[in-house]
Amino acid sequence: MKTVRWLGVGIGVLVPAMAMASTLETVQERDRVRCGVNAAQPGFSSLDDDDQYRGLDTDVCRAIAAAALGDATKVDFVPLDSVERFTALQSGEVDVLSRTTTWTSSRDTTMGMNFTGVSYYDGQAFMVASDLGVQSAKELDGAAVCTQSGTTSELNLSDYFRINGMTYDAVVFDAPEQSIAGFEAGRCDVLSSDASQLYAQRMQLADPDMAVVLPEIISKEPLGPAVRQNDDQWFNLVKWSLFAMLNAEELGITQANVDEQLNSENPDVMRLLGQDGDFGEPMGINTDWAYQIIKQVGNYADIFDRNVGADSDFKIARGLNALWKDGGIQYAPPIR
Repeated sequence: MKTVRWLGVGIGVLVPAMAMASTLETVQERDRVRCGVNAAQPGFSSLDDDDQYRGLDTDVCRAIAAAALGDATKVDFVPLDSVERFTALQSGEVDVLSRTTTWTSSRDTTMGMNFTGVSYYDGQAFMVASDLGVQSAKELDGAAVCTQSGTTSELNLSDYFRINGMTYDAVVFDAPEQSIAGFEAGRCDVLSSDASQLYAQRMQLADPDMAVVLPEIISKEPLGPAVRQNDDQWFNLVKWSLFAMLNAEELGITQANVDEQLNSENPDVMRLLGQDGDFGEPMGINTDWAYQIIKQVGNYADIFDRNVGADSDFKIARGLNALWKDGGIQYAPPIR
């Protein structure tokens, strides 16, 4: 007979302690990674003309699938709004959340989730109608401000206006497409969100020149993938999938030259590409896990440039998202 242990939860409540499969085991049995993403944020996660999800966040999901399953295409993208995203992760509906989600203390300590790194350093900004002639956020006293519910933007707005002795009227929407529609329809003077989202929303306007993003950045918004707590193996895999792309960029290994680099005698390159040592085995994956990420998805520069940077419609400068050696703060621990 199977012995079932019982654990006390609270006072007077008993539940069976069942053996839980790890996320990696579940993913490998399913042969798919379920990744929670934004439904419509161009540059980070949105459907293209062929109904395929494209963006920096979705490429992070593909990198995870390449590491876990050896195939970057084995991802089921689950579109989630800002309110339901955390419940979807906590409940197991998704294996990982890669949805322009800010790493904060409360999310990291009270919501049963762990952030695995920063895929994009962002900050909250303001977009205003060009014909208002506003040059600075300090000129927004008394403005009506459109923002999105269930995000860090609401608290940041309150803090910023209070600190600067200004008032504002909040116009709150449930989804980013509603907030940009409200701004375009004149329901508010200002739209406030992460700068990355404002750049994307500005491109969605019928006339992008009718709006300008102001220079002030009023918050720190480190965006990155998150997983459920108490599953160190999956946490490590997701974390090192991002780190592999950053290390690859620093070592000059790109999607275009990764096969050539297999012949490199540089010890750091050899370790990253699985030619020296087996750094996949402790995570339960193949030796060539990082090679598969770079070959199928790219290094960090590859995914940044094609989705939001120089090769995209947004032309966002690397800024803080440049590598540490290039004036930014992106930095990954070494593989050794």
